[in-house]
Amino acid sequence: MSDITETKPDPAISASEAKPEETPATGEGEKSTTETVTETATETAEKAVDTAKDAAVKTSDSMFSMFGGGPKKEKKEEAEEPTDEPSGSSKAQKANDEDEVEESADVHFEPVIRLTEKVETKTNEELEEQSFKMRAKLFKFDRESKEWKERGTGDVRLLKHKENQKTRLVMRRDKTLKVCANHYIVPDMKLSANVGSDRSWVWNAAADVSEGEPEAQTLAIRFANSENANAFKDAFETAQVENEKLFNAEE
Repeated sequence: MSDITETKPDPAISASEAKPEETPATGEGEKSTTETVTETATETAEKAVDTAKDAAVKTSDSMFSMFGGGPKKEKKEEAEEPTDEPSGSSKAQKANDEDEVEESADVHFEPVIRLTEKVETKTNEELEEQSFKMRAKLFKFDRESKEWKERGTGDVRLLKHKENQKTRLVMRRDKTLKVCANHYIVPDMKLSANVGSDRSWVWNAAADVSEGEPEAQTLAIRFANSENANAFKDAFETAQVENEKLFNAEE
């Protein structure tokens, strides 16, 4: 036997040395796993939300397209700082407006309808004075039919000429003012009362020119009442006396 005693290994020590050192489990591993799961779930949820939004937008666009509309567009307005001075285009526009105002002041429009000058109609009464006027109705005796015909209704007037002082009888129809009696009151005329009336007179005019050419006429005149008829008779006979003197002076 050998003197050296063989040393046998201690089973307990060998077991402890042979057993690998175990790393104690900590909360960091569990925490890392939990965060990874949470991030994955979050990403999944965000993707689901984005997908839902895209689907909603597409649905909205399709609805607008169905009713003639379109996707709602957002207008981007850029805020501009207000300036006291107008821009170049504003100045030019203002200048153009001022020029137009100045030019419009000289515009002249010709009238569509030209007014003609007033034409004065002469009646040959401009140099005469009215000595009598009364409303009446005039008749003329028609020799062919042997009956009286109405000549017109209007004012019978006695007009004295300013130069030769002769008086004539003139009567015009109402409205038209057409002459229906025009002759001098001469001495041989005689007013006769119409049969059965105290407001009418009959006389013969040797040269009545109401139709243009001198013509012998038998005339009758009727007034509204006897007072007007008598006033006409007085004025007529006065004119006869005055004209007789003038006609005799010419001979």
